[in-house]
Parts: sequence; C-alpha cells; structure tokens
Amino acid sequence: MENRLFLGVDLGTSSIKLLLADQNGRIVDSTSAAYPNSFPQPNWSEQDPSDWWNGFCSCLSTLGKRNDLNRIEALSFSGQMHGLVILDEKDEIIRPAILWNDGRTTEECLILNKLPVVEWTGNIALTGFTAPKLLWMKKHEPQNFSRISKILLPKDYLVYRLSGVFATDVSDASGTLYFDVQKGCWSQPMLDVLGIREEQLPEIHESVDVIGTVRADVGLSLDTKVVMGGGDQAMGALGTGTVSDGQVSISLGTSGVLFINSENFPEENRGRLHAFRNANGQFHLMGVTLCCAGSTKWWVEDVLGQTDYDSLFEGIAALPINDLIFLPYLMGERSPINDPSAKGILYGLNASFRQKQMTKAVVEGVCLSLLDCLKTANECGIYPKSARVIGGGAKSPEWLQILSDVTGLTLHTIQTTEGGVLGAIILSMVACGHFASISEACKALIHEDRIYSPDPVRTLAYTEKYQKYKAINYS
Repeated sequence: MENRLFLGVDLGTSSIKLLLADQNGRIVDSTSAAYPNSFPQPNWSEQDPSDWWNGFCSCLSTLGKRNDLNRIEALSFSGQMHGLVILDEKDEIIRPAILWNDGRTTEECLILNKLPVVEWTGNIALTGFTAPKLLWMKKHEPQNFSRISKILLPKDYLVYRLSGVFATDVSDASGTLYFDVQKGCWSQPMLDVLGIREEQLPEIHESVDVIGTVRADVGLSLDTKVVMGGGDQAMGALGTGTVSDGQVSISLGTSGVLFINSENFPEENRGRLHAFRNANGQFHLMGVTLCCAGSTKWWVEDVLGQTDYDSLFEGIAALPINDLIFLPYLMGERSPINDPSAKGILYGLNASFRQKQMTKAVVEGVCLSLLDCLKTANECGIYPKSARVIGGGAKSPEWLQILSDVTGLTLHTIQTTEGGVLGAIILSMVACGHFASISEACKALIHEDRIYSPDPVRTLAYTEKYQKYKAINYS
C-alpha cells in the first residue's frame, strides 16, 4: 500500500501553518501564510475569518506543488482559542472575529463574575474568553447580535468550511465560559445570561473524533478524513506528550502557558487557574501569562530597536542575580491575578545597570510570572519536578536555563517547537487507527532533545526574588 500522509493545521494569531507527516510521523514538508491583525480601537483585536480560510487554501496549494495531496488520509487542527466567529443564516460572516487578546470586555467580566460562573462552568470570566464578547455584542451591536445563526471558535470555522459539519471539541469549548467543563456540556445558566440558544452552538466532540470528510474543492481527496482537533494549548500538550496525570508542559509563545494534565476535574482550583477539558479525554489546569515572548519582543525590537536576539541573550543566564524586577503585565494579566488592568513595571533601576542586565530582568520577569502560576498549582496539591518546553522561547538555551533556575523544574525540549501542529498530526494518526491510543502515539513520535537542570543556589536566590516580585504593587 502506498505510504499515507497526515496533515496538521495550526491556526495561529499571526499566521497559519501546515505540516505534512508520513505514516512514521516524520515531517516531510511544511508551509505557512501570514494574515493581518486589526486594532480598530485601543485594546481591541480582530481578524477577518476569510483570511484564515484563504491562508489555508494558499498553503494547500503550495504543498500540492511539491506533494501528492491525494495521499493524505486525514487532517486535524490546532487553533487559537476564545475568538468569537459569528455567521448569519446564509453562513456569511457578520463581523470580524473578536480575538483572544481583545480586552474590550472588562465591564462584561465584572458583571459575569458577580454570578456563580465558577459553579456553572469551572472558570471565572476573563476578557479573553468568548462569553464576555457575546455579552458585549448584545449591548453594543444589537443588530449584529440579532442576526447570529451560528457561533463558532476560529478552528471550528475552518472545520465547517472544509467539511460542512458544525462542530467543536471539548478543549476549545472549555475556553468559551458557556461550557460546563466538569459535565462536558453547554451550560444552560450561562446561555440564559448571554441570551443565546443551544441550536446556535456547534455539536460537541472529543478532539480525536472523525467528524466527516472533505467537501470543499481545495485540492484534497473527498475521502480525506477531517479529525476535530482542539485548542492550541491542549494540542501543544499532545505535541509534547503531556498526557499522563500530573505531567507538565510549558509553552513560551507570545503568551506563556503552564499546562498540567489531570485525570480528574480539579475542583480545588476554584477558578484561580483555567480548568479545561483536555484533547486526550482528560482534564487540565492551565496558567497563562499574557505577555511572554511578547515581552521580550517589546524589549528587544520596540525598545532597543534590535533583531539579533542571540547576541543580546548570550551569557545572560550566568549574570549575577540582582534586585532589578520586571512585571510583564504589558497587556494586563491572567493567571493567577486575573486583572486586565494590571500594569507592567521595571522596578529597581539605577545607573549601574546595562543592556544585558536589563534584558535578563525582562526574561526573569516572564519566568517569575510562570512561577506564580506554578505556586498556585502547588496550592492545589500539584508538585511537578519536570516539564517539557515548546514555543519560540524554547529555542533559547539562556531563557531555558533561567526558567529552570527560577521554577526549580528540570526542563526538557523535544525534537520540534511546533507542539500544536504535531498534536494535530498525532490525532489524525490515532483517528485512522495507526496507533491504538494517544499515549501510544506520543511515546512513539515524541523524543526529548536537550535537558536543563536547576542550579540549587540560583533557585534559592530566585525564591527570594519572587517574594520581592509579589510585593510590588502592579496597579
């Protein structure tokens, strides 16, 4: 039988990436397409969903020039979470999608958090989530709100265009705040508050479910299976093999994520960290710092006007630990303070500090914010010793050593930083029966690369610095 291929699709905030793998899980080709963000008002962030579809089709066309796309047995998706996509009764886009990093819904979150939303959904209301966006639309765009026929998340829009199936998965649905994470169904009390009906919402699936086959004429065989996929963080966890109880992964992307897999719903969390369904049929706790690589990009490119990260980062892990502290709250903050109005701070400056020391302080600040999430997990009885790391920041040995020293975790990188799209490929292969389970596929396809161990002396020094970090008034 001719070797089959599997396609992973990563719908990101700035671009869409497609990776093609053979039946042994080896990446044989990849491509990407960028699209614009729109910021129509301060603290707003929107995109045209048509740009995602056009980028997807463009990438397929590029791959089709180099590969026989008829060999693709299945494809699956990893998608940016929380974005609000709304269609009318003719399946036309009503307005641009309101994205995860849009902060216009502070007032709506205050309203929702006066209600028992943790009891109804497992989480508190945050500006990034989908439910506050709907409440904002209901008040500020009532004509658009009245036209809503279908409510989708970003990756679900691509799935719908490709297969004609109106569906979502439990991991992505968990980030809407109108999904009951513990029960695994839409939360009727939240639907009542938002003024939406269940028939406007997609059918709920597990991430590994085959929900249909390709219907659109995009260069793929009409027999190609469409596997549901999941939210980017859940898929990134699959791509790192974070699938057993208590296992941890860390993503150093635009936002930073501490991800902890759990067999059971973490009731003791009480909304401090995100409590979501996972793409492997279990649950996870997730701590998020909004400006991770976003902070280093701001510092290196916008403030210093440089692009050579390697030169600027070289040697910073070995520099003495000092009292210069950076709070990375450049866009407010999520876990565990959950305050959209939180402000970034560079505290403790004096004339002796130079560029390298200040650069280290920015990296340390991001790592301390992830330690803040880890400390909250400790309060839930979770004490990990190690973690696998993905994302753009995982390419920097200096950053990883600082993160290991700050958190006290032994860190492992894997053979790719593209965890989310690798997770999509794993789901495709499992759904087609090439592996008996997701765990089996992860063991076969994911391989550790480098190891970073914490220095006990530096970890102790960072324990003291963390106390000073927490004492600073960020408001």
